[in-house]
Amino acid sequence: MASVSAFAPESATAPSAQALVERFGQVRARTLELAAPLSAEDAMVQSMPDASPAKWHLAHTTWFFERFILADRPGYRAVNPDWDFLFNSYYQSVGPMHARPRRGMLTRPSLDEVLDYRAQVDERIAACAATDGLDDAHLKRLLLGLNHEQQHQELLLTDIKHAFWSNPLHPAYCEAAPRAGAGATPLRWIRVPAQTAHIGAGRWPGESEAFAYDNESPRHPVLLQAHALANRPVTHGEYRAFIEDGGYRDPGPWLSDGWACIQDEGWQRPLYWHEDLDRVFTLHGWQPADPDAPVCHLSYYEADAYARWVGARLPTEAEWEHAAAGSDPAAADGPGLHPRAAGAAGLCGFAQLFGGVWEWTSSAYSAYPGYRPWQGSIGEYNGKFMCAQWVLRGGSCVTPPGHVRASYRNFFPSPARWQFTGLRLARDDA
Repeated sequence: MASVSAFAPESATAPSAQALVERFGQVRARTLELAAPLSAEDAMVQSMPDASPAKWHLAHTTWFFERFILADRPGYRAVNPDWDFLFNSYYQSVGPMHARPRRGMLTRPSLDEVLDYRAQVDERIAACAATDGLDDAHLKRLLLGLNHEQQHQELLLTDIKHAFWSNPLHPAYCEAAPRAGAGATPLRWIRVPAQTAHIGAGRWPGESEAFAYDNESPRHPVLLQAHALANRPVTHGEYRAFIEDGGYRDPGPWLSDGWACIQDEGWQRPLYWHEDLDRVFTLHGWQPADPDAPVCHLSYYEADAYARWVGARLPTEAEWEHAAAGSDPAAADGPGLHPRAAGAAGLCGFAQLFGGVWEWTSSAYSAYPGYRPWQGSIGEYNGKFMCAQWVLRGGSCVTPPGHVRASYRNFFPSPARWQFTGLRLARDDA
């Protein structure tokens, strides 16, 4: 395997090796826990081109550590050189890869072989760490790899949800459904005066283990006009009123491309909603809809149309981040498999900024002023996707704890709705 160049600035300080290796074991074990309820047949299903089989997630995250850490060491011999082609995702500078829409065709290697692959790579990483064989550049890639694996933990759940929904038997990933959350939090508006704010994060802040992707940098000033943000996300019950008012039959609130999309796709309600509007498909199977829980699995088109229908708009990502800067992501609801009703508001008056649903913004996914992608092959991680996508903020109920922060920038194209995506309203406040 060919080596790859370092991706972090030379002046950056590497995180603690001992802490990273301990976290490595925890994150890798968590992925196996998430995959444990799946059979070998479940693990190879690919229900649509945008999704990937659970087996592929298990293998690709392992490939990432082998390719970008182990293979950078002199004389390294790959576990299986042929798998470099199978489990590369989109790193063109590393070499060719198996086509994404055909990942469900990979009946071989078997699930057992993939799990053995994980174990071998984990052992090799641990051995390198035990002999001080990981330099600063390797440790930075290890930290990136851990955050990358947490992203795939979320994708594993969202992808298997779509696969199980596509199965006529509608099996449950987890049978034990939790109780509904708190009752409805009344909607109110929080005014924000016009001001200059600062958004974004550094790549490797200080000497801590804090982490940010390159697309979150550099921190920079933005001019905010006077506006107001809703104190909580839009609920299932509120969105249902939009449907019952003919929202999917009236072109008025829809963007032109959005109206064309719902006509072409035959959408009449959000993904995973039953036609009776009283039930939703979840990772617990079909469940009664909680009218007070955040509406989720909306495309950008649906989120934007609802906002227009109520005379509001989607927030910009700068407005959202400025509001979230005073909130602690660690105070979010614990991890779950479906969003629950918003609890008490934080010190700034906002509820469920983190850990409910990914919230669409009206900001196109593009580079911040002064943005520089990471060096080498890792530079393909974010920057090359800055085209025809929208920024989402906040993290969802299936985002791993500790993985989100105020500056985190997720992104998806307008029609995407298999993720746990919802919205928070904004409006101008002149």
